[in-house]
Amino acid sequence: MSDHSQFRLLRERRFLPFFLTQALGAFNDNVFRVATILLIGFAMNLPDEQVSFYNNIAPALFILPFFLFSASAGQLAEKLEKTRIIRFVKAFEIAAMAIATWGFVTKSPWLLLFVLFLMGAHSTLFGPIKYAILPQALRDNELVGGNALVETATQLAILFGMMVGGALMSAGGANGPLLASIAVLCVAAAGYLVSRAIPPAPPTAPELKFNWNIFSETWRAMRFTAQDRTVFNSVLGISWFWFFGIVVTAQLPSYTKIYLGGNDAVFTFTLALFSIGTGIGSLLCERLSGHKVEIGLVPFGSIGITLFGVDLYFARPQPAPVQGLGPLEFLHSAGGWHIALDLTLIGVFAGFYIVPLFALVQSRAERSQLSRIIAGNNIINALFMVVATALSLALLNALHFTIPQLFLVAALLNAVVAIYIYTLVPEFLLRFVDWILISLLYRIRTEGLENIPEEGSAVLVCNHVSFMDSQIVLGCIRRPVRFVMYYKIFNTPLKPLFKAMKAIPIAGAKEDPELLQRAFEEVDKELAAGNLVCIFPEGGITRDGEIAPFRSGVERILATRPVPVVPMALRGLWGSIFSRKDSWLNRARLPRRFRARIELVAGPAVPAAQATAALLEAKVRALRGDQA
Repeated sequence: MSDHSQFRLLRERRFLPFFLTQALGAFNDNVFRVATILLIGFAMNLPDEQVSFYNNIAPALFILPFFLFSASAGQLAEKLEKTRIIRFVKAFEIAAMAIATWGFVTKSPWLLLFVLFLMGAHSTLFGPIKYAILPQALRDNELVGGNALVETATQLAILFGMMVGGALMSAGGANGPLLASIAVLCVAAAGYLVSRAIPPAPPTAPELKFNWNIFSETWRAMRFTAQDRTVFNSVLGISWFWFFGIVVTAQLPSYTKIYLGGNDAVFTFTLALFSIGTGIGSLLCERLSGHKVEIGLVPFGSIGITLFGVDLYFARPQPAPVQGLGPLEFLHSAGGWHIALDLTLIGVFAGFYIVPLFALVQSRAERSQLSRIIAGNNIINALFMVVATALSLALLNALHFTIPQLFLVAALLNAVVAIYIYTLVPEFLLRFVDWILISLLYRIRTEGLENIPEEGSAVLVCNHVSFMDSQIVLGCIRRPVRFVMYYKIFNTPLKPLFKAMKAIPIAGAKEDPELLQRAFEEVDKELAAGNLVCIFPEGGITRDGEIAPFRSGVERILATRPVPVVPMALRGLWGSIFSRKDSWLNRARLPRRFRARIELVAGPAVPAAQATAALLEAKVRALRGDQA
């Protein structure tokens, strides 16, 4: 197994104990919830209206703590050492499960619902730590893989927790509640013991003054979440994932019975398809993204969710003619495999969608505010889940939609929301287009990109080998980059794309002195705003594979705005399809240059006072070497 594989993290103490702790928590939560649902719904012989009341109040009790305590949980995660909080939360879980044991033995619905509220509080406290601890424990190039493993484990823990909870209650007969009690207590104790092995995670804001006013602190957490546009829209994207997931999974039991003609085993099977699909998509993110936060996967995921969500409607819009089917009988029924594939692929693309969004929030948010931003994310998630439930009830009960029609509405809404988010943040869609192009055309290796500052302004200088250089640089660097581009290329039919990239058109002094002046003003404006600006100082694409002398424009930029300059070099592009070697026909020969192996190498930043055109040219030449 490659040293770069995300599974390597499962052998390291900085990740494995935390990974197991959060997986055990998700597993136990669902064992308890399913056991409670089955006890109240079937084992206690309560009137239907009373069961309906308990079933409707249960989700509200679980979600309520997210509104009440998320902001306070975010403060605690910033101010205190995170491992201590995790151990407290796991001890709290043991106490909650002890109360649950009494509730199971006495068959007290209200006591079990109180424990459900406590487990909501447990999840609320653990949530900000769950995602804020990862950037402290993992390196930047491990964030995607770590989030993928956490998301996969969560989905599988939910699935197996539901299965185990159901099995204990059904197989145990009269002793089912007792078996469920023993199980949840044992798993809670195991979670606490594993949490003891989590390494310390120092507080990120130890000087923080704790605000006991939950209303003002909730408002402050929301302001932290909204202060960075990309982070806030990522949070909205995550919340939409939960909206869509609630709409689909909440209807799966009825959908299975009415439209698939399946029994309870088919319900578990469909839930397993969705969960396993999400796990597969999550794990594939690291390979597809090249070990970096690749937000181009987000549009890819949303497109897949929409396409297969719409297809799910057409696969079975009418009730099933036969009821009581088992999993194999369902698969062999008309359209069974079609529906199974749709559910799996919705899960796969959901994994592509959600993992990069969490990784983006973790990498872009201010580290000392990350826990509170995650708390704000949890509040918005909870709000979206409430709205999803209300919308589902309105469409199904008031407007008399069928469940397949509800799925179709959710899939179409997914497309509308995706388009809206990508209009607000074009970077998502640009990265998607760029990711597709670069992944199809090249195999890229990067080196030294840690020299590019994580925040603040800098100028990037690079050799110019092909028409794809800016796309390659954009695809390899996590931060948005503003490119200075020759105006004749800018004014091609690709101009809308270049404008969305916020590229800066430039002309020679003899061609258009006014445009040249505006270009330098735009560059200074972007640097003043703390952005990265990339220029190709040769002034054009090489015609012989050699690096041309660097022009003095970079010195003019630095004279006005002295910022660090990061030299970079592209290797292996000379002779590729979009370079100027040979004729177009020779360059396009397959497979010689298709999927070419190329490299982007960055050197240490050069202070503005030393960054002359001649010195930068020498450094880029050294970085490139003889690998044109």
